[in-house]
Amino acid sequence: MHYHDWLSNLVMVKKHDGSWRMCVDFTDLNKSCPKDCYPLPEIDWKVESLCGYPFKCFLDAYKGYHQIQMAKEDEEKTAFHTNQGVFCYTKMSFGLQNVGATYQRLVDKAFKNSIGRNLEVYVDDLVIKSHTECEILRDIEGTFHNLRRINMKLNPKKCTFGAEEGAFLGHVVSMQGIKACPKKVEAVMKLQSPQTLKEAQSLNEKLASLNRFLSKSVERSPLSSKH
Repeated sequence: MHYHDWLSNLVMVKKHDGSWRMCVDFTDLNKSCPKDCYPLPEIDWKVESLCGYPFKCFLDAYKGYHQIQMAKEDEEKTAFHTNQGVFCYTKMSFGLQNVGATYQRLVDKAFKNSIGRNLEVYVDDLVIKSHTECEILRDIEGTFHNLRRINMKLNPKKCTFGAEEGAFLGHVVSMQGIKACPKKVEAVMKLQSPQTLKEAQSLNEKLASLNRFLSKSVERSPLSSKH
């Protein structure tokens, strides 16, 4: 009989497109893991750096985190149980504490000669940016060469090539500037003005919750101590 040191539960989460994603509740495991403080890029800087480029390619890595191999000795720590037995991941799984930092370190190293020049990367989202048609073809070729070198696959359903406008990190970027992504602000735009005291109180509670969330996000930011 083999006894596991770590064993987690499954949680099914519905995605925005109606499909389902199987997630593992790694809460207890994450509490025991040291925090990887490798910083994620500043989103505002990444989005603003795309302005002024008429040719852009928006790329998305296929099941991004699953493309990184787990260390053999750590595979068993990701064990989870089902009605058909106990399984573990051989590739890095969503839900683990340091997956974002690990993936960002990978892409920063893989694309270090292109980032800031003709490419912007935020975890598994990549954007090629170019001024002319000749440049965009050259930059696509160079980016794909690096993708093959590290054996990273893309999701063709979420890739757009040679576009003047596109969505990146919750913003729509074009030659005219930056605007909020309609899907991200749809709920706010459709919000009705309060008509009664109870509705006004409900709106205040929502705003207070949003303010607390934003405050926590700033506290968690790796760059917050510099501002």
